[in-house]
Amino acid sequence: MRLPAAVLFDMDGLLVQTEQVWHEAEGIVVASLGAEWGPEHQGALVGGPIEYAVAYMVDHAGGGHDHDEVRTLLVDTVERLLLAEPVHWCPGARELLLALEAAGVPCALVSASWRNLVDAVSAAVLHEVGHGMFATTIAGDEVERTKPFPDPYLLAAERIGVAPEHCVVLEDSHTGARAGMAAGALVVAVPSLRSIEPAPGLLVVGSLLELSPEILGEWSHQWSPRA
Repeated sequence: MRLPAAVLFDMDGLLVQTEQVWHEAEGIVVASLGAEWGPEHQGALVGGPIEYAVAYMVDHAGGGHDHDEVRTLLVDTVERLLLAEPVHWCPGARELLLALEAAGVPCALVSASWRNLVDAVSAAVLHEVGHGMFATTIAGDEVERTKPFPDPYLLAAERIGVAPEHCVVLEDSHTGARAGMAAGALVVAVPSLRSIEPAPGLLVVGSLLELSPEILGEWSHQWSPRA
């Protein structure tokens, strides 16, 4: 039986259903800036770094607001909303994580979100399953360049001790998929708010329910990294 050497999970919209939390938090923050927020604005931010989201929100509100203050308000609001209710898994995420753990495949959580948000989700996962599920976790404020640059996935692979080209990256956004591909990993995308087209090194499925350690292992074995 072939298994992947390691599987690197995105967080928001792939592992847990936090996109609605982000949308609610963004709406709260933008309202405090005197503007309105809709799904079309949220769609423009999926998978991107917080710095881009803050700049977009400030610009949408007409400018003139301190980016650091808006960033802090956004992160604090998301954290408060995350801690207010149990974790909502994306379909198949919990089952796939448990199957990978049972098969002895190391997993990492790699997010563009800040450390306190990654820790909030990790704590919810710990409470849900009774133990930690990740060999390491990477947050967006811990790398010099976050997604779409490869740095977060390269760091995760280094910490686990597996070459990036032997890892499988699971993502839900164009931004995250670009980061995984730039790292040299095989990327399997489960599109959330925006469609993603297959490409060399990028497979697209409808749900994590379609995946298993064996399927990921077979795809990883067939994957030939670009030179």
